[in-house]
Amino acid sequence: MNIARLSLHEGALAARGVAVIIDVFRAFTCEPLMYACGARRVLLEGDIDRCRSWTGRAVLVGEHNELPIPGFDLTNSPYLILSRGPSLFAGRTVVHRTTSGVTGALAALERCEAVFLASFLTAGATAAAVRLRNPEHVSIVAMGIRSQAPAPEDEHCGDCLEALLGGGAYDHLAAVKAILDHETAQKFLRGDRPYLPKEDPALCLQRDLFDFALEARRTEDGVEAVPVRANGEPITR
Repeated sequence: MNIARLSLHEGALAARGVAVIIDVFRAFTCEPLMYACGARRVLLEGDIDRCRSWTGRAVLVGEHNELPIPGFDLTNSPYLILSRGPSLFAGRTVVHRTTSGVTGALAALERCEAVFLASFLTAGATAAAVRLRNPEHVSIVAMGIRSQAPAPEDEHCGDCLEALLGGGAYDHLAAVKAILDHETAQKFLRGDRPYLPKEDPALCLQRDLFDFALEARRTEDGVEAVPVRANGEPITR
């Protein structure tokens, strides 16, 4: 298995083989939590107007350059998702739009044989699903800050996944310390912007809370983040 480490928008465009798109703060932390809150399916959509076309038929969750999007039901926050819980999500379709993770996954899907959506919450399950495929080439893509600048949480999650795939050592405590020291976490921890809840980093840095991976798959309604077992079998919701 050849593992390539890539980053940012350019990395998503360069991904080949089986791609693992990482967005820890916060897209791919949010998606497993929405399923935990009872969502029936989560669709990935980069275009804000196409997201709005789902108004009344789906829950709209997302951000543009970290800012809440007018007309959406919720911004892209793990803590706010848990706060709303099943009362908002149970049994419903979610349309999810983010600047880094979602757009990166959609870009990679154009040229990769499979695309997984990763965070610390699903790292172990994601690595298991990739290993079972035994691909010749794996592209681990850390999407970073607005897909334009490296973010330590995504790079360290990439280290974690590479180690799980047999490519080296990983120290999660050291990673958490480095992440919390950086502005990408500090902007939450200051608690001065309501759309960046101070509780979000605590949720984003939990490891292996879920035993499923998320795979981006094309469906008749668009691209869906499908919860899958290691063997690729979708988990019925």
